[in-house]
Amino acid sequence: MYDQAEALRNMIRSSAGVQAGRGTRIITVTSGKGGVGKSNFSLNFALALQQLGKSVLVFDADIGMANLDVLMGHSATYSIYHLLKQDKTIWDIIQLGPQGLHFVAGGSGMNELLSLSDAQLNKFIDQLDKLQGRYDYLLFDTGAGLSKEAASFIAAAHETIVVTTPEPTAITDAYALMKMVRSFGHNPSFRLVVNRALDAREGQQTADKIAMAASKFMGIEVPLLGIIADDPSVSRAVREQRPFSLAYPASDATRGVQSIARTYLQMPALKEAANGGVKGFLHKMIRLMK
Repeated sequence: MYDQAEALRNMIRSSAGVQAGRGTRIITVTSGKGGVGKSNFSLNFALALQQLGKSVLVFDADIGMANLDVLMGHSATYSIYHLLKQDKTIWDIIQLGPQGLHFVAGGSGMNELLSLSDAQLNKFIDQLDKLQGRYDYLLFDTGAGLSKEAASFIAAAHETIVVTTPEPTAITDAYALMKMVRSFGHNPSFRLVVNRALDAREGQQTADKIAMAASKFMGIEVPLLGIIADDPSVSRAVREQRPFSLAYPASDATRGVQSIARTYLQMPALKEAANGGVKGFLHKMIRLMK
């Protein structure tokens, strides 16, 4: 009998529309503060992209606060830690979530990167490089707030989605996050999602505040990807440990995240995915973490 790793190898190799050599885009999802729904957005955004025919692998890169597996009610057997320390392959640690979504569970693994020998580090990079062309998108759900690890993901990725809410503290922290990453000399491409908005007007006003400040004081554009309504279905789905877009497909929040996925696919790419690919992303991320 095939084990899960072998089944995943065969599934990925035979996936329609995903071919070795095709550009794989690296997206990080982050927020200026916790509690704004970042991880919930990451999960349901990935599912929405998948429903639109895209192949997605989600990494829970929120060190110390990893909870993607909890949100989807799937107990993960392995995490990135097992790839680093227990000689598992990338195919071993990829787990299957709802609707067959591929994900890598979080844990303390990323903390171990800087303690690896050069040989171990090269092995880690070679393993993740196998993902190049096998997925359309690698989506990294990073920790909230500004840490060195989160800043490294943001700077190395092709683009970063910043999730905020209309709360004043969330707005100021989202702006501060972008400003601090820029102050380190990085020039990442940001997009914005406004979560838990009472209505479209409040969501647009929130986005306008951040966009105006970013343009005036940093000289950058922060395009709005979309707005997700403040919807009680989301908290119900969290208690049920089900993605809200699957538990409540007709909800306002689901319509919001599906609209964001469609908008994302229609917007022009902010950076070329072919430049260094997965291996280039990993080399840059690790260099910045040191």
